[in-house]
Amino acid sequence: MDSVLKRCGIDPAEVQVRDELAEGTYNTAYRIRTADSGYILKVAPDPASPSLTYERGLMATEAVFYQEAAGLPVPHAVHAERDFLLMTELPGKPWYPQKLDDDLTAKLRGELGAIVAGLHRISGIGFGYPQMGLHDSWRSAFRAMVTAVLADAERYSVELPVPAAKITAALDSPAFDDVTTPVLVHFDLWKGNILIDDSRITGLIDGERAFWGDPLAEMVSLALFGDIRKDNAFLAGYGHVEFTESASFRLAFYKVYLYLIMLTEVVPRNSYDAAMHKLVTKCLLESAAEL
Repeated sequence: MDSVLKRCGIDPAEVQVRDELAEGTYNTAYRIRTADSGYILKVAPDPASPSLTYERGLMATEAVFYQEAAGLPVPHAVHAERDFLLMTELPGKPWYPQKLDDDLTAKLRGELGAIVAGLHRISGIGFGYPQMGLHDSWRSAFRAMVTAVLADAERYSVELPVPAAKITAALDSPAFDDVTTPVLVHFDLWKGNILIDDSRITGLIDGERAFWGDPLAEMVSLALFGDIRKDNAFLAGYGHVEFTESASFRLAFYKVYLYLIMLTEVVPRNSYDAAMHKLVTKCLLESAAEL
């Protein structure tokens, strides 16, 4: 690690704390502290280790996310290379697994809505994952994203509860043509990636899964295993969202996409959990029924 710290401009002799963090499920993360600064160092797994197609080059994508979202409560990317990323440490602890009362939860959900609305005012020059190459249309980008994870599922012999043919056929829907502006989507904003401190939101972290696309895609992880349309506090902070027939179809498909990832990634990570598998399968079936 000393060689990595030196490449980031940090003298290893000045490091007072270097603790490995247990929260991550893909990369390895460390808390690095000197006398006057705090950092988080993320190190990518061995490139030869099993992974999903879109998981190539995630360090660069996370750095892009923080650079584009500067001005919002996100870390500052200090130094980025292919296999590691050094960023500033933000105050606070992950929302999950903290238990908050209803009033504070509603306040924070409204605050989160306003922050995410700011995120979605950031637009790019193309659609899709930065590390996979951008597309001219959301239809093309999302088709590539879905077909890639379906190919991953086949490669890892994952038994999907929904036929791949049904999913790919639904990609022909004209609903995707309604998305004309590529906005910055975090796509992993479950409570474990939201920091809170002193009754306020202090950070959105782990932006490695980000892409340029439909802002509705963000609403999946924000209401993981649930329905963002029932989160009145969040929507009040975010602003008006019209859940038209087209929007509702796309929202259901983005749920399908995330649940496909969740069912598939456990194989290369060797992280199968029976209860989680049952929950994800149930949610995938419910969402696919809306396609």
